[in-house]
Amino acid sequence: MIQRMSHAAIFVPDQQAAYDFYVDKLGLEVRTDARMDNGFRWLTVGPKGQKDLEIILMPVGGFSAKGADPETAELLRTLISRGALGAGVFETADCQQTYEELRAKGVEFLSPPTDRFYAVEATFKDPFGNWFSLGQPK
Repeated sequence: MIQRMSHAAIFVPDQQAAYDFYVDKLGLEVRTDARMDNGFRWLTVGPKGQKDLEIILMPVGGFSAKGADPETAELLRTLISRGALGAGVFETADCQQTYEELRAKGVEFLSPPTDRFYAVEATFKDPFGNWFSLGQPK
């Protein structure tokens, strides 16, 4: 029986730029930053209050079931840059305050905090085009 998810991936064209965004702007903490024998950088981050989740900042063209297929990697880069991939929801206790803090750090928001039936929600994107909800649960 599956009991929990420990890792999830966000595909990024540039791991160092992703590190700068997810750690320096969003405030996530680095969980693992190591080089494997083949030179692959295993970089994971996560929210400070959620120790059991690691978000893999996976380079486009990195590991996959098929291997690094250049045509698929280019397609993925295109989808990311067009904002076609919504990567998830980050929760906060105060959406308006977090929105203001992140905007001051240069995070680009697609929508301001809005009262919805399920949460107060804003949406933002990373430097590559992956977009996320920022939600304050009701």
